[in-house]
Amino acid sequence: MPRTSPIHAHVIDLNADLGEGVTDDEGLLAVITSANVACGFHAGDEETMRAVCTVAAQRGVVVGAQVSYDDRDGFGRRRMDPVPSELTAWVREQVTVLASIAVSCGTSVAYLKPHGALYNRVVDDADQARAVLAGSAELPVLGLPGSQILALARADGRVVVCEGFPDRGYTAEGRLLPRDQAGALVHDPAEVAANAVRLAAGGAVQSLCVHGDAPGAVQTARAVAVALGSAGVTLAPIF
Repeated sequence: MPRTSPIHAHVIDLNADLGEGVTDDEGLLAVITSANVACGFHAGDEETMRAVCTVAAQRGVVVGAQVSYDDRDGFGRRRMDPVPSELTAWVREQVTVLASIAVSCGTSVAYLKPHGALYNRVVDDADQARAVLAGSAELPVLGLPGSQILALARADGRVVVCEGFPDRGYTAEGRLLPRDQAGALVHDPAEVAANAVRLAAGGAVQSLCVHGDAPGAVQTARAVAVALGSAGVTLAPIF
């Protein structure tokens, strides 16, 4: 791995999507500092949530609610248009279920992060962003810099955390490239690691996400952790 210049006195959170039934959750929990746990609407179930929360509590990994549209068939990646009250109810149900399980495992839900199509929708759709916030009590919110959901949460006095995606491509406007476009997904662990160091050095994000459903997710997360450490970055939960 190429040498990198130190990023002085810098701490960053490393998060990943877990509980989706498509990756090595325990392997990722040995590397990351925050876990976005699927709450059953796009993936996962109560047994899986309990398993992730148990290991997260043992390892000191912070748990967040990864909320989604009610779209298991599409893995939460299909655009949907529920009325605001329905979307609020979906979010509230997901947060409530995970919160109960987390407490029983010796931890708690510390933040909220939308998943998939909902994540991208609330970047620009203020109505859906308000509906998500209404269903998530006063939880801190993890999201894309410049997004509507973070602006609205901040205006309500909620804690907001900006995140970057070293394993994804970006548009010129700072949005995530749609997954069906060339360059949207970065698979090479070395390239992902280099992107992580660049994002951390930029100072615009406080958390980095490594997708848990990507091939070689654990290997990639380890490469990111090593590269950040070599650049002088300390990994620690931000919530």
